[in-house]
Amino acid sequence: MRDMAALKARAGDVWYEIRKAERPVIAPYPELGQAKAWKWDRPLDKLIGRLMVDPPFVKGTLLGRATAIAEGWPELAKMGQDAFMLRCRSMRARLSREGLVPALVDECFALIREATGRELGMRHYPVQLMGGLAMIEGGIAEMATGEGKTITALLPAITAALAGIQAHVFTVNDYLATRDLAKLSPVYALFGLSTGLIVEGGEPEERRAAYRADVVYGTNKEIAFDYLKDMAALTKGRSSVRRQVQALCGQRVPPLTMRGLHFAIVDEADSIFIDEARTPLILSAETPGDDNGLYLAGLELAGRLEEGRHYTIREEQRAVELTERGKRAVEDMAAGLPHRQWRIRQAREQLVVQAISARRLFLKDRDYVVVEGEVRIVDESTGRTMADRSWEGGLHQMVEAKEQVETTGQRTTLARITYQRFFRRYRRLAGMSGTVREVADELWADFGLRVRPVPANRPTQRVHRGHALVRTQADKWALVAAEVERVRREEGERPILVGTRSVADSESVAACLAARGVPHRVLNARQDSEEAEIIAGAGEVGAVTVATNMAGRGTDIELTQSARAAGGLHVILTAFHETARIDRQLYGRAGRQGDPGSSQAITALDDELYRHFATRAAKTLASSAREFPVLDGPAEWLRKWAQRAAERRHAATRRQTELSEERLKESLAFAGRDG
Repeated sequence: MRDMAALKARAGDVWYEIRKAERPVIAPYPELGQAKAWKWDRPLDKLIGRLMVDPPFVKGTLLGRATAIAEGWPELAKMGQDAFMLRCRSMRARLSREGLVPALVDECFALIREATGRELGMRHYPVQLMGGLAMIEGGIAEMATGEGKTITALLPAITAALAGIQAHVFTVNDYLATRDLAKLSPVYALFGLSTGLIVEGGEPEERRAAYRADVVYGTNKEIAFDYLKDMAALTKGRSSVRRQVQALCGQRVPPLTMRGLHFAIVDEADSIFIDEARTPLILSAETPGDDNGLYLAGLELAGRLEEGRHYTIREEQRAVELTERGKRAVEDMAAGLPHRQWRIRQAREQLVVQAISARRLFLKDRDYVVVEGEVRIVDESTGRTMADRSWEGGLHQMVEAKEQVETTGQRTTLARITYQRFFRRYRRLAGMSGTVREVADELWADFGLRVRPVPANRPTQRVHRGHALVRTQADKWALVAAEVERVRREEGERPILVGTRSVADSESVAACLAARGVPHRVLNARQDSEEAEIIAGAGEVGAVTVATNMAGRGTDIELTQSARAAGGLHVILTAFHETARIDRQLYGRAGRQGDPGSSQAITALDDELYRHFATRAAKTLASSAREFPVLDGPAEWLRKWAQRAAERRHAATRRQTELSEERLKESLAFAGRDG
């Protein structure tokens, strides 16, 4: 009888998790399934998403409600610590019973605000309460850099957790996840909530224990890959009914790492939902390494081919295509090569295409760095290395062979998913970022997330000093160095941040500054372990920091009093990105929280953005300009032209990636391989 009771209890646990899902599930824990779409849904959704940004009545409603929360419940500040803790913990039963009704949410926000004041010495401003309200309602709060998104995330995370909804809080890297959780843990503890941390490394049992917590902090990569590992473990037993039968019969059920996709709160949401959406996440297993000679032969063969005659390159798409003459040349040159892959037409042509790509399109200190004998990919949107990422189809091995480091084995795909599909499976989804307005249409169409702009707590004092456009890279670095010297000489040695697009660019700036005797520090993918230390000193008087995009995401440059009195941080942007959102992130380093500050842009006609997306326009401007540098009007026209073209291309690529994943999913389901 006891055995039968135990079997029923195990089966009951499985059924309980299934019943909690709001739509049919595809895994034995709560998550949303994919809804079928009508062909006109996406265009209409994009239009609606654009129209819903910042309607006046919405802002007024949020601000009025946030102000009422900040000014209401005055008795909380007068309560003793024991009585206040009891009041906080009693909220769990009320929210669990009644759900996230507005009146209870408002009271819970007031409690969190008071708790944060007591434990951290900071009480949420009304604008931060607005951000929390936007997220608990399933939207994205657009909050400017330095407006306190870290403590804003407490509001929806604690409220949801008290209501019995586990929250996953996503940050952009392990350092920030660890830092934020360590800082905020006392507030969670006051409410009796457990917390977990998911960062690189850690044993499977430690990760399973972390996922059992009420609130889990981690990075999008780590949590998404844990989900893929669960899916891979369930390849043959993914059906919920099958798992119940296995449990009842005493068979071993694959242990799962996570316990469901309940509520995701995503910091830097545009970076994760948009910038990283072009590449699917792939869980793979390494196969034994191929003969390194295969890749070296491919590189040597590719070096004997001529662009235009044997192959064409589309740099903006990072695409290589062999011509018919090139295919015949490859066949002739591969005839005597020993590896069997050279005897298979499709295999040898792919090898040569990857070899050309490795030589011409994937560049050291821009797309990757070599660290401790390893090729590590650099994330363009953050400037950080991605140690566990690799390119597909032999490209990574080609790059390793090019750099003469140990060649890793190719990888076999076990499971794959795009960020769109992964985050759409959360039963609740919210986010925050300083720059999402431009992609409001995609966020609504892809995720059902409304962008809710939140005003700054204090009006910005940042002054933009315009855009200077020069002819060449050499001219640009010289002008940047001269401008750094001028600001230091004429403006009281204000702290300066020089933002670059790549590791190579940051080192070019550093060389020019060193030649002029300007002391400085460099922050790029080579120094990412020193990021916190370098950023901590970047707001001091006289500090000159040269940094890639990692200085624009997730970290604040705190000004000293002397630096604030001298005029605050001055930011120099040296190359525009394909999306203006990343540029705004860099500009936003200056003038945070009402501090003084200034910014300017210095770019060159041969910058990558103009070469790839505004070739003719750049040539026209070069021939028609009377003198250089070209200032503001014409320079800004070129920037807008190029960025609009780039954003259209990237949006199309993201959509194509999603459609390809949907077609792959359908084909696997038809073959009986997708649960």
